[in-house]
Amino acid sequence: MNILIMGASGTIGQAVIDRMGSDHDMIRAGRQGQDIQVDMTSPESIESMFERLDRIDAVVVAAGGAAFKPLSELTPADNDTAINSKLKGQVNTVLIGQHHLSDGGSFTLTTGVMVDDPIACGASASMANGGVETFVRSASFELGRGLRLNSVNPCVLDESWSKYGKFFPGFETVPAARVGMAYQKSIEGCQTGQIFYVR
Repeated sequence: MNILIMGASGTIGQAVIDRMGSDHDMIRAGRQGQDIQVDMTSPESIESMFERLDRIDAVVVAAGGAAFKPLSELTPADNDTAINSKLKGQVNTVLIGQHHLSDGGSFTLTTGVMVDDPIACGASASMANGGVETFVRSASFELGRGLRLNSVNPCVLDESWSKYGKFFPGFETVPAARVGMAYQKSIEGCQTGQIFYVR
């Protein structure tokens, strides 16, 4: 299986590669230094990426940014980061990629614990993640050719605690390796329209 990993250089992207790389061909996509370059905030860049690839059986999107700020300081420009990257970047990958993916292929998007367990300074990221999950549940019914669409919703990673832990007081962390298993379930399994929680 040819698996495209968008955000391959990140902790989650690498966990998917570690979990599945020995059994499948992994194509690493990112802004720079990968097998193929893509700017997920640009539909034109996403289209160009897919046009340059011969055959893709599964797509993982493990990328997307958001501003972590108190609501009183959050600006429309700050919020656009989450909208254009975390939300539209993932949605547009599906909208464009559905015309390029092999029959029976799958998309696996990425959200996070803040959808269901909000935190201070996390309104923008929560908004984007919630939009992605709603899209997954509804769009999965309309995909043709046996295509599947799921999302993985992990808690804070062990490996990311030093960077993000201050935003998540009292949260339990999960190892990236266990998160990688959820992506494997989405890619090699048969479910669609599902949110795979890793807690």
